[in-house]
Amino acid sequence: MTNRTRVAVVFGGRSNEHGVSCVSARTVLASLDPERYEAVPIGITREGAWVLGDADHRTLTAGDRSLPTVDESGTALALTADPSRAGALVPLDGPGTVLGSVDVVFPVLHGPFGEDGTLQGLLELAELPYVGPGVLASAAGMDKEFTKKLLAAEGLPIGVQVVLRPGVATVAEADRERLGLPVFVKPARGGSSIGITKVDSWDDLDAAIAVAREHDPKVIVEAGIVGREVECGVLEFPDGRVEASVVAEIRMPEDDAEVPDFYDFDTKYLDDVCEFDVPAKLDDDVSQQIRELAVRAFRALDCQGLARVDFFVTADGPVINEINTMPGFTSISMYPRMWEATGIDNRELVSTLIETARVRGTGLR
Repeated sequence: MTNRTRVAVVFGGRSNEHGVSCVSARTVLASLDPERYEAVPIGITREGAWVLGDADHRTLTAGDRSLPTVDESGTALALTADPSRAGALVPLDGPGTVLGSVDVVFPVLHGPFGEDGTLQGLLELAELPYVGPGVLASAAGMDKEFTKKLLAAEGLPIGVQVVLRPGVATVAEADRERLGLPVFVKPARGGSSIGITKVDSWDDLDAAIAVAREHDPKVIVEAGIVGREVECGVLEFPDGRVEASVVAEIRMPEDDAEVPDFYDFDTKYLDDVCEFDVPAKLDDDVSQQIRELAVRAFRALDCQGLARVDFFVTADGPVINEINTMPGFTSISMYPRMWEATGIDNRELVSTLIETARVRGTGLR
Protein backbone atom coordinates (compact mmCIF):
# COMPACT_ATOMS: atom_id res chain seq x y z
CA MET A 1 0.00 0.00 0.00
CA THR A 2 2.40 2.66 -1.25
CA ASN A 3 1.64 6.28 -2.12
CA ARG A 4 -1.04 6.55 0.51
CA THR A 5 -1.91 10.01 1.80
CA ARG A 6 -0.54 10.51 5.32
CA VAL A 7 -3.24 12.05 7.52
CA ALA A 8 -2.42 13.47 10.94
CA VAL A 9 -5.55 13.16 13.08
CA VAL A 10 -5.09 15.66 15.92
CA PHE A 11 -7.30 15.30 18.99
CA GLY A 12 -7.63 16.03 22.70
CA GLY A 13 -6.44 19.56 23.40
CA ARG A 14 -6.56 22.07 26.20
CA SER A 15 -10.26 22.91 26.10
CA ASN A 16 -12.98 21.52 28.35
CA GLU A 17 -14.15 19.48 25.35
CA HIS A 18 -10.99 17.35 25.47
CA GLY A 19 -12.82 14.05 26.02
CA VAL A 20 -15.39 14.70 23.31
CA SER A 21 -12.54 15.37 20.89
CA CYS A 22 -10.96 12.02 21.74
CA VAL A 23 -14.19 10.16 21.00
CA SER A 24 -14.63 12.10 17.74
CA ALA A 25 -11.09 11.12 16.73
CA ARG A 26 -11.95 7.47 17.28
CA THR A 27 -14.66 7.71 14.62
CA VAL A 28 -12.42 9.58 12.19
CA LEU A 29 -9.57 7.09 12.59
CA ALA A 30 -11.95 4.16 12.14
CA SER A 31 -13.37 5.78 9.00
CA LEU A 32 -10.07 6.32 7.18
CA ASP A 33 -9.88 4.11 4.10
CA PRO A 34 -6.69 2.07 4.70
CA GLU A 35 -6.19 1.66 0.95
CA ARG A 36 -5.95 5.43 0.51
CA TYR A 37 -4.78 6.86 3.82
CA GLU A 38 -2.13 6.24 6.45
CA ALA A 39 -3.21 7.51 9.87
CA VAL A 40 -0.83 9.46 12.09
CA PRO A 41 -2.73 9.89 15.40
CA ILE A 42 -1.49 12.90 17.38
CA GLY A 43 -2.91 13.60 20.81
CA ILE A 44 -2.65 16.89 22.69
CA THR A 45 -2.79 16.57 26.47
CA ARG A 46 -4.87 18.87 28.64
CA GLU A 47 -1.61 20.67 29.46
CA GLY A 48 -0.76 21.21 25.78
CA ALA A 49 1.90 18.53 25.18
CA TRP A 50 1.83 16.86 21.74
CA VAL A 51 2.32 13.09 21.65
CA LEU A 52 2.25 10.46 18.95
CA GLY A 53 -0.87 8.47 19.68
CA ASP A 54 -1.77 4.81 19.36
CA ALA A 55 -2.82 3.77 15.87
CA ASP A 56 -5.47 1.55 17.44
CA HIS A 57 -8.55 3.79 17.57
CA ARG A 58 -10.20 1.45 20.08
CA THR A 59 -8.11 3.02 22.84
CA LEU A 60 -10.30 6.12 22.50
CA THR A 61 -13.51 4.42 23.59
CA ALA A 62 -15.65 6.15 26.21
CA GLY A 63 -16.19 4.33 29.49
CA ASP A 64 -19.06 4.20 31.97
CA ARG A 65 -20.12 7.87 32.17
CA SER A 66 -16.56 8.93 31.38
CA LEU A 67 -14.68 10.07 28.30
CA PRO A 68 -11.15 9.11 27.20
CA THR A 69 -8.20 11.43 27.64
CA VAL A 70 -4.74 11.96 26.16
CA ASP A 71 -1.83 11.32 28.52
CA GLU A 72 1.92 11.70 28.00
CA SER A 73 2.65 8.00 27.54
CA GLY A 74 3.28 8.39 23.81
CA THR A 75 6.35 9.78 22.04
CA ALA A 76 6.65 13.53 22.63
CA LEU A 77 6.50 15.60 19.44
CA ALA A 78 7.11 19.16 18.33
CA LEU A 79 6.28 21.06 15.16
CA THR A 80 9.55 22.23 13.68
CA ALA A 81 10.64 24.39 10.78
CA ASP A 82 12.33 21.45 9.07
CA PRO A 83 13.97 22.87 5.91
CA SER A 84 13.16 19.67 4.01
CA ARG A 85 9.43 19.77 4.71
CA ALA A 86 7.23 22.42 6.29
CA GLY A 87 5.44 21.24 9.38
CA ALA A 88 7.46 18.06 9.87
CA LEU A 89 6.85 16.29 13.16
CA VAL A 90 10.05 15.21 14.88
CA PRO A 91 10.87 13.68 18.27
CA LEU A 92 11.20 16.38 20.90
CA ASP A 93 14.39 14.87 22.32
CA GLY A 94 15.46 12.72 19.38
CA PRO A 95 18.21 13.15 16.80
CA GLY A 96 15.97 15.02 14.38
CA THR A 97 14.74 12.08 12.33
CA VAL A 98 11.35 12.92 10.85
CA LEU A 99 8.70 10.90 12.66
CA GLY A 100 5.63 11.85 10.78
CA SER A 101 5.78 14.32 7.92
CA VAL A 102 2.21 14.34 6.72
CA ASP A 103 0.20 15.42 3.70
CA VAL A 104 -2.89 16.76 5.45
CA VAL A 105 -4.10 17.38 9.00
CA PHE A 106 -7.55 16.48 10.31
CA PRO A 107 -7.85 18.63 13.47
CA VAL A 108 -10.62 16.89 15.39
CA LEU A 109 -10.42 19.48 18.16
CA HIS A 110 -13.45 21.04 19.80
CA GLY A 111 -13.51 24.34 21.67
CA PRO A 112 -10.78 26.92 22.38
CA PHE A 113 -7.13 26.21 21.53
CA GLY A 114 -8.00 24.13 18.50
CA GLU A 115 -11.36 24.87 16.89
CA ASP A 116 -11.06 28.65 17.31
CA GLY A 117 -8.47 29.46 14.64
CA THR A 118 -5.41 28.95 16.84
CA LEU A 119 -4.39 25.59 15.38
CA GLN A 120 -5.54 26.66 11.94
CA GLY A 121 -3.12 29.61 12.08
CA LEU A 122 -0.29 27.30 13.11
CA LEU A 123 -1.01 24.97 10.21
CA GLU A 124 -1.14 27.88 7.77
CA LEU A 125 2.32 28.97 8.95
CA ALA A 126 3.56 25.39 8.58
CA GLU A 127 2.01 25.18 5.06
CA LEU A 128 0.11 22.05 6.01
CA PRO A 129 -3.32 21.59 4.41
CA TYR A 130 -6.03 20.87 6.95
CA VAL A 131 -9.66 19.83 7.15
CA GLY A 132 -12.22 22.48 8.01
CA PRO A 133 -12.61 26.24 7.95
CA GLY A 134 -9.70 28.64 8.04
CA VAL A 135 -8.59 31.09 10.71
CA LEU A 136 -11.33 33.70 10.30
CA ALA A 137 -14.29 31.33 10.08
CA SER A 138 -12.97 29.16 12.92
CA ALA A 139 -12.50 32.16 15.21
CA ALA A 140 -15.83 33.74 14.31
CA GLY A 141 -17.71 30.45 14.56
CA MET A 142 -16.31 29.81 18.04
CA ASP A 143 -17.26 33.26 19.36
CA LYS A 144 -21.04 33.50 19.61
CA GLU A 145 -20.91 37.29 19.66
CA PHE A 146 -19.22 37.57 16.28
CA THR A 147 -21.08 34.63 14.77
CA LYS A 148 -24.32 36.52 15.18
CA LYS A 149 -22.84 39.83 14.03
CA LEU A 150 -21.74 38.26 10.75
CA LEU A 151 -25.05 36.43 10.31
CA ALA A 152 -27.00 39.63 11.00
CA ALA A 153 -24.87 41.53 8.47
CA GLU A 154 -26.04 39.02 5.84
CA GLY A 155 -29.68 39.45 6.85
CA LEU A 156 -29.99 35.98 8.35
CA PRO A 157 -32.50 35.32 11.17
CA ILE A 158 -30.93 35.31 14.65
CA GLY A 159 -32.12 35.60 18.23
CA VAL A 160 -31.61 38.40 20.76
CA GLN A 161 -28.50 38.32 22.94
CA VAL A 162 -26.49 40.50 25.32
CA VAL A 163 -22.70 40.27 25.59
CA LEU A 164 -21.07 40.61 29.01
CA ARG A 165 -17.37 41.34 28.59
CA PRO A 166 -14.88 41.09 31.44
CA GLY A 167 -15.65 43.75 34.02
CA VAL A 168 -19.38 43.84 33.23
CA ALA A 169 -21.01 42.08 36.16
CA THR A 170 -24.58 41.60 35.04
CA VAL A 171 -27.32 42.48 32.55
CA ALA A 172 -28.65 46.03 32.65
CA GLU A 173 -32.31 46.59 33.41
CA ALA A 174 -33.09 47.82 29.89
CA ASP A 175 -31.53 44.70 28.41
CA ARG A 176 -33.51 42.51 30.80
CA GLU A 177 -36.67 44.07 29.45
CA ARG A 178 -35.51 43.41 25.90
CA LEU A 179 -34.51 39.80 26.58
CA GLY A 180 -37.45 38.70 28.70
CA LEU A 181 -37.45 35.36 30.51
CA PRO A 182 -36.27 32.66 30.30
CA VAL A 183 -32.72 33.35 29.19
CA PHE A 184 -29.78 31.06 28.53
CA VAL A 185 -26.42 32.07 29.96
CA LYS A 186 -23.40 30.69 28.07
CA PRO A 187 -19.64 31.01 27.76
CA ALA A 188 -19.14 33.11 24.62
CA ARG A 189 -16.49 30.77 23.22
CA GLY A 190 -17.51 27.29 24.27
CA GLY A 191 -19.32 24.24 23.02
CA SER A 192 -20.87 20.90 23.96
CA SER A 193 -23.31 22.80 26.20
CA ILE A 194 -20.64 23.15 28.91
CA GLY A 195 -21.25 25.99 31.37
CA ILE A 196 -24.77 26.75 30.13
CA THR A 197 -27.59 27.58 32.55
CA LYS A 198 -31.25 28.19 31.86
CA VAL A 199 -32.49 31.11 33.97
CA ASP A 200 -36.21 31.45 34.71
CA SER A 201 -35.83 34.17 37.36
CA TRP A 202 -33.56 37.22 37.35
CA ASP A 203 -32.66 36.31 40.94
CA ASP A 204 -30.70 33.38 39.52
CA LEU A 205 -28.88 35.35 36.82
CA ASP A 206 -25.69 36.27 38.68
CA ALA A 207 -25.09 32.67 39.76
CA ALA A 208 -25.50 31.54 36.15
CA ILE A 209 -23.04 34.19 34.97
CA ALA A 210 -20.53 32.91 37.53
CA VAL A 211 -20.92 29.36 36.18
CA ALA A 212 -20.32 30.54 32.60
CA ARG A 213 -17.29 32.58 33.67
CA GLU A 214 -15.64 29.46 35.02
CA HIS A 215 -15.11 28.64 31.32
CA ASP A 216 -14.85 32.04 29.61
CA PRO A 217 -14.51 35.62 30.92
CA LYS A 218 -16.87 36.75 28.14
CA VAL A 219 -20.46 35.61 28.62
CA ILE A 220 -23.50 35.57 26.34
CA VAL A 221 -27.04 35.96 27.67
CA GLU A 222 -29.56 34.83 25.07
CA ALA A 223 -33.32 35.26 24.99
CA GLY A 224 -35.13 31.94 25.17
CA ILE A 225 -36.71 30.92 21.88
CA VAL A 226 -39.78 28.73 21.71
CA GLY A 227 -39.30 26.25 18.91
CA ARG A 228 -38.07 22.85 17.82
CA GLU A 229 -34.28 22.34 17.87
CA VAL A 230 -32.98 21.12 14.52
CA GLU A 231 -29.59 20.87 12.86
CA CYS A 232 -28.25 20.81 9.32
CA GLY A 233 -24.83 19.77 8.04
CA VAL A 234 -22.92 21.64 5.34
CA LEU A 235 -20.19 19.99 3.28
CA GLU A 236 -17.78 21.37 0.70
CA PHE A 237 -16.65 18.99 -2.04
CA PRO A 238 -13.26 18.95 -3.78
CA ASP A 239 -14.79 20.55 -6.91
CA GLY A 240 -15.99 23.54 -4.83
CA ARG A 241 -19.65 22.54 -4.52
CA VAL A 242 -21.26 23.33 -1.16
CA GLU A 243 -24.29 21.26 -0.20
CA ALA A 244 -26.55 20.84 2.81
CA SER A 245 -27.56 17.53 4.38
CA VAL A 246 -31.02 16.46 5.43
CA VAL A 247 -32.29 18.24 8.54
CA ALA A 248 -32.28 16.40 11.87
CA GLU A 249 -34.15 17.01 15.11
CA ILE A 250 -33.09 16.20 18.66
CA ARG A 251 -35.96 15.64 21.05
CA MET A 252 -35.95 15.40 24.84
CA PRO A 253 -38.31 12.85 26.43
CA GLU A 254 -41.33 14.72 27.69
CA ASP A 255 -42.37 12.18 30.34
CA ASP A 256 -39.08 11.93 32.28
CA ALA A 257 -38.87 14.40 35.17
CA GLU A 258 -35.15 13.68 35.69
CA VAL A 259 -34.16 14.77 32.19
CA PRO A 260 -33.24 18.48 31.88
CA ASP A 261 -35.40 20.66 29.65
CA PHE A 262 -32.49 21.59 27.42
CA TYR A 263 -29.68 19.69 25.72
CA ASP A 264 -26.83 19.90 28.28
CA PHE A 265 -23.43 18.15 28.34
CA ASP A 266 -24.51 15.05 30.29
CA THR A 267 -27.56 14.61 28.10
CA LYS A 268 -25.38 14.82 24.98
CA TYR A 269 -22.51 12.56 25.92
CA LEU A 270 -23.13 10.57 29.12
CA ASP A 271 -26.84 9.80 29.30
CA ASP A 272 -28.65 7.76 26.68
CA VAL A 273 -31.94 9.65 26.81
CA CYS A 274 -32.25 11.79 23.68
CA GLU A 275 -34.39 10.86 20.75
CA PHE A 276 -33.39 11.67 17.18
CA ASP A 277 -35.34 12.12 13.97
CA VAL A 278 -33.05 11.90 10.95
CA PRO A 279 -34.50 13.33 8.82
CA ALA A 280 -36.65 15.63 10.93
CA LYS A 281 -40.39 15.43 10.60
CA LEU A 282 -40.87 18.79 8.96
CA ASP A 283 -42.79 20.01 5.95
CA ASP A 284 -40.66 19.81 2.82
CA ASP A 285 -40.70 23.58 2.30
CA VAL A 286 -39.47 24.20 5.86
CA SER A 287 -36.68 21.65 5.48
CA GLN A 288 -35.62 23.24 2.20
CA GLN A 289 -35.63 26.70 3.78
CA ILE A 290 -33.38 25.45 6.60
CA ARG A 291 -30.98 23.82 4.14
CA GLU A 292 -30.72 27.05 2.14
CA LEU A 293 -30.16 29.09 5.31
CA ALA A 294 -27.45 26.66 6.44
CA VAL A 295 -25.49 27.18 3.22
CA ARG A 296 -25.96 30.95 3.46
CA ALA A 297 -24.65 30.89 7.04
CA PHE A 298 -21.68 28.80 5.90
CA ARG A 299 -20.83 31.42 3.30
CA ALA A 300 -21.52 34.35 5.65
CA LEU A 301 -18.68 33.18 7.90
CA ASP A 302 -16.48 32.30 4.89
CA CYS A 303 -16.34 28.67 6.00
CA GLN A 304 -14.56 25.90 4.17
CA GLY A 305 -14.83 22.13 4.39
CA LEU A 306 -17.65 21.58 6.83
CA ALA A 307 -19.93 23.09 9.43
CA ARG A 308 -23.06 22.22 11.36
CA VAL A 309 -25.71 24.92 11.65
CA ASP A 310 -28.19 24.74 14.54
CA PHE A 311 -31.68 26.23 14.32
CA PHE A 312 -34.88 26.79 16.21
CA VAL A 313 -38.01 26.26 14.14
CA THR A 314 -40.48 28.82 15.46
CA ALA A 315 -43.98 29.85 14.53
CA ASP A 316 -42.41 32.70 12.52
CA GLY A 317 -39.87 30.51 10.74
CA PRO A 318 -36.36 29.18 11.34
CA VAL A 319 -33.93 31.11 13.56
CA ILE A 320 -30.19 30.33 13.55
CA ASN A 321 -28.85 29.45 16.99
CA GLU A 322 -25.15 28.87 16.26
CA ILE A 323 -22.56 27.40 13.91
CA ASN A 324 -20.09 24.65 14.76
CA THR A 325 -17.03 24.65 12.50
CA MET A 326 -15.73 21.27 13.70
CA PRO A 327 -18.83 19.33 14.70
CA GLY A 328 -18.57 16.16 16.72
CA PHE A 329 -17.92 12.80 15.10
CA THR A 330 -18.97 10.70 18.09
CA SER A 331 -21.42 7.83 17.80
CA ILE A 332 -24.29 10.13 18.77
CA SER A 333 -23.11 13.21 16.85
CA MET A 334 -25.62 14.56 14.38
CA TYR A 335 -23.24 15.72 11.64
CA PRO A 336 -22.20 12.25 10.42
CA ARG A 337 -25.71 10.93 11.06
CA MET A 338 -27.24 13.60 8.85
CA TRP A 339 -24.81 12.90 6.01
CA GLU A 340 -25.38 9.16 6.28
CA ALA A 341 -29.11 9.80 5.91
CA THR A 342 -28.29 12.01 2.91
CA GLY A 343 -26.40 9.15 1.28
CA ILE A 344 -22.78 9.71 2.35
CA ASP A 345 -21.43 7.23 4.90
CA ASN A 346 -18.59 7.93 7.36
CA ARG A 347 -15.82 6.62 5.10
CA GLU A 348 -16.94 8.70 2.14
CA LEU A 349 -17.53 11.72 4.37
CA VAL A 350 -14.04 11.61 5.87
CA SER A 351 -12.48 11.04 2.44
CA THR A 352 -14.38 14.00 1.00
CA LEU A 353 -13.18 16.27 3.78
CA ILE A 354 -9.57 15.19 3.32
CA GLU A 355 -9.59 15.56 -0.45
CA THR A 356 -11.26 18.98 -0.22
CA ALA A 357 -8.51 20.09 2.18
CA ARG A 358 -5.79 18.85 -0.17
CA VAL A 359 -7.28 20.65 -3.16
CA ARG A 360 -7.71 23.87 -1.17
CA GLY A 361 -4.17 23.91 0.22
CA THR A 362 -3.01 26.78 2.42
CA GLY A 363 -2.43 30.51 2.05
CA LEU A 364 -4.70 33.20 0.64
CA ARG A 365 -7.57 31.77 -1.39
